[in-house]
Amino acid sequence: MAGPSHDPDDDGGEAGVGTGVVGRALDRGDRCARALRRAVARVMPRPVLRSWRALAGAMGQVLPKSLLGRSLMIVVTPMLVLLSVLTFVFMDRHWALVTARLSSAVVRDIAAVVDLVEHQPPGTDVAAILRVAANRLDLSVEVLPASAFAPAPRTGGLLGSTLSSEMRSRLGRPFSLAIDEATTTIEIRVPIDRGTLRVTFPRNLAYAANWHFFLVWMGVVGVVLIVLSIIFIRNQVKPIQRLANAAEAFGKGRPIGAFSPQGAREVRRAALAFLEMRRRIERQIDQRTTMLAGVSHDLRTVLTRFRLELALLGEGEDVEPMRRDVDEMEAMLEAYLAFARGDLDEAAVPTDVAAVIADVAARQPEGRRVEASFSGDPVVTVRPGAFRRLVGNLVGNAVRYGHGKVAVAAEHRGGWLKVVVDDDGPGIPAEEREAVFRPFYRLDRARNQDAPGTGLGLTIARDVARAHGGDVTLAASPLGGLRCVARLPG
Repeated sequence: MAGPSHDPDDDGGEAGVGTGVVGRALDRGDRCARALRRAVARVMPRPVLRSWRALAGAMGQVLPKSLLGRSLMIVVTPMLVLLSVLTFVFMDRHWALVTARLSSAVVRDIAAVVDLVEHQPPGTDVAAILRVAANRLDLSVEVLPASAFAPAPRTGGLLGSTLSSEMRSRLGRPFSLAIDEATTTIEIRVPIDRGTLRVTFPRNLAYAANWHFFLVWMGVVGVVLIVLSIIFIRNQVKPIQRLANAAEAFGKGRPIGAFSPQGAREVRRAALAFLEMRRRIERQIDQRTTMLAGVSHDLRTVLTRFRLELALLGEGEDVEPMRRDVDEMEAMLEAYLAFARGDLDEAAVPTDVAAVIADVAARQPEGRRVEASFSGDPVVTVRPGAFRRLVGNLVGNAVRYGHGKVAVAAEHRGGWLKVVVDDDGPGIPAEEREAVFRPFYRLDRARNQDAPGTGLGLTIARDVARAHGGDVTLAASPLGGLRCVARLPG
């Protein structure tokens, strides 16, 4: 039972004012969005509008339906878009910029070596320059004969185009460029006065070769953020799921267990409102049960007094009709009390519903043939007494108004218990099938008004089904009469 209610929004004047301002701003934004949507729909051509609605319907079928899935989509989708944009910008701008700067530095070193070799007097040994290039600049340089130079085909790709552009701008002379993908080396040949200068260096000197580390780190960080988002959002969704399960269990008449408000402020408010509603409903049920017990005692006392007085009158032509009236009054009283009570104080327990249906079918009057069948798991969590009354009312109604054949077919499948009762009676017109569920409503046609009854049988049956979270509907029967279908969650 819930304790005194507490408003979780009552965190002080400033918090309340801030929350109210934010709430009003969100409401205004929502109204503006709806107005804009309506305005766009009015001016949009109908074919475009139909296509847009069809696309929205298709997306609605594909997108997740659960709160957890939609929350994750709201959080993860912008994160993935942001990471994709950052990756594209890095690969397109930063990687290209780093490659250009590295290539420019390598080309400057090559140009310096070319100038030093060419500015040496003829016949001078340039071995010292080549050693400095190898030791200090990581460039493998050697002088080849002039015949060793041959223009190589232009190399594509970011690295080839960047090196070629730098070589043209800084050397201003012919050159050949070859990139060996197998050994990850680059070879550049430049014609000079002494012959052909061949320069070989590792590819990573002119190329940002570690770009994949950025993708790896971004992928790892993205996965970690998504996992954290799943954990946090799941913790926020759990209280909502617990509240939904508690409300569903309470609606089916089952115990809700140790339920207490948890989660965010709004979820706590909803949970407190649910507990307060449950407390009021249980209090009303207790008051109604107490009142009905008193009414039942008082009326039964009066009926007992009538029976005693009739017994003292002895036998006679006038006494027997009065006794029948007293019996009918007692039957009406029991039916009314059963309808008003509704067995709401009965606990739901696992019950062998197949045995209950078979027992109800076997207890019908002699001469009335009732065929009963069941498929699926026979154990369903229901209120046993209320379920027996539900099946008894449907079968009794079919037996009372049928011509002799009644069939009961029940199945438990897909989390639902379905009980179908068919009879071969006059049936009920389609326009009257909903009206017969009203209390004390009896048809003027197709039913015998002289038959005993109070007009509460179908009303009690639907009341019991809805108390379990299901419903009772009517249709035409293949036997020619009425078909009653009761569906209960199981």
